[in-house]
Amino acid sequence: MALRIVDVTDSDTFALLPPCADPGFDHRSCDYWEDADRGSRAARASWLSAAAPAPVAKPRPRNPFGDDEGDDPPVNPFAPPSRGPAINPFATDDDEPAFNPFAPAPRARPTVADGALPKLRLLARGLAVFGSYAKVLLADDEPAAYAQFGPLSAYPRALRTRDLYPRLPASPLPAVITCIATTAAARDRGLAAMLVEAVCDDLAGRGFAAVETYPEVGARPNATSAADPAFWERLGFHVAAPDERFPVMRRDLA
Repeated sequence: MALRIVDVTDSDTFALLPPCADPGFDHRSCDYWEDADRGSRAARASWLSAAAPAPVAKPRPRNPFGDDEGDDPPVNPFAPPSRGPAINPFATDDDEPAFNPFAPAPRARPTVADGALPKLRLLARGLAVFGSYAKVLLADDEPAAYAQFGPLSAYPRALRTRDLYPRLPASPLPAVITCIATTAAARDRGLAAMLVEAVCDDLAGRGFAAVETYPEVGARPNATSAADPAFWERLGFHVAAPDERFPVMRRDLA
């Protein structure tokens, strides 16, 4: 069996996400960890047909110092004087911006199109700084396992979960693995464990000293996104915060 792990960074790799073992859920439309209050793991066909509409810009509050009849920008007499851009006294109005031959060329940052599917846009938020937020394991070029991970700042529900356990170490802050799953056909081959090890190696290479995950005790195997505590213990995680239903599992990466 030929195994290969790819990072989810664009539409082509996003298309490799395997189906959930329970058809009621869908990795491609899950925002459970990205939305602390209303996130859902449910399969949502609307997320796969078109990108979510762009948020409507809220009108700015009226400036009480503005002149409704004039075209000039309003003046706030209590605001400090603004500092305009630096002026080159030797340049004319028609000059192009000065070229600095010693300055490095601006590096193109990875991104996805504005019209990308909503889940892909969520996974791509940190591409320019952090890198990939997800990996897919392919077995003989067939998607077999999926993992989602990243910094705590990318997952508000993980941040809220940690707030429930004040004894968790505040420094160094960990990365998190929010989802580990295999397809029903790929079970009992050790593929999920292999993918977790690849994620941990990746996170260590990105400078993280620890990683946490938040399994649910007693959940049906197909209904949980984070396996069970026994799975993580076999991979070197320990119970950092005990709980009858939602313990926090942690592994040092240093």
